Amino acid sequence: MSGLDFKAPQSREQEDADVVAYNTRIGLWLFFVYVVFYGGFMALSAFRPELMSKPFAGGANLAVVYGFALIGAALVLALIYMRLCRKSK
Repeated sequence: MSGLDFKAPQSREQEDADVVAYNTRIGLWLFFVYVVFYGGFMALSAFRPELMSKPFAGGANLAVVYGFALIGAALVLALIYMRLCRKSK
């Protein structure tokens, strides 16, 4: 493949240590929020399986609805993280 130079130097963006610390702090807080939400799912699954098997919304049981909510929450938290950590120019 002529014309491709795989050894070309790439410029790396340098971030200030304060920015990295802020982004890390935000990420850890959002991760903690998700862990609490996920912990609720696991606690219900382990200690109240009869509750998880009951129909909840549209005929789907609570386990399915909660599982989809976990996926949605992960997406929303990722978008929040991206918004909070965006550099202002």
